[in-house]
Amino acid sequence: MRPRRRRTAALVAATLIASAFAVAADRPGRDRPAPDRFHATCRTDIQGSRAVAYCHNPYPETDRVRLHVDCARWWDIDAVGAPVDIRAAGYVRLADRCWKEIRSVRVSHTRP
Repeated sequence: MRPRRRRTAALVAATLIASAFAVAADRPGRDRPAPDRFHATCRTDIQGSRAVAYCHNPYPETDRVRLHVDCARWWDIDAVGAPVDIRAAGYVRLADRCWKEIRSVRVSHTRP
C-alpha cells in the first residue's frame, strides 16, 4: 500500500509543476512578446469594378491603412490608394476601382 501512495503523490506533484510551467509560459513578457495592439480590423466589399474597405481601429495606437486593388485584365492598371491614418476608436471608408473586373483587394497596415 505504501508504494502506491508515493506514486500517486509523485504524479500529483508532477502535474502541478507541469501546469505551473504552462501558466508561466502563457504570460506575455516571458518567452514571447506581448500582442501587437495597433492593427485595425478591415472588411472589404467588391461590387463589379468597385472595391470598398471599411476599417475600424479599436486600439489606442494610430494605424496607417492603404487600399490595394488588383485588376483582372492585364491592360488595366492596379490601384493603390493614398495612406490614411486611423486614430484610436476611429473609422474610415476606403474606395477605389478598376475599369473592368477586380481580381483581389487587400488592405495594408503600417505604423505612422
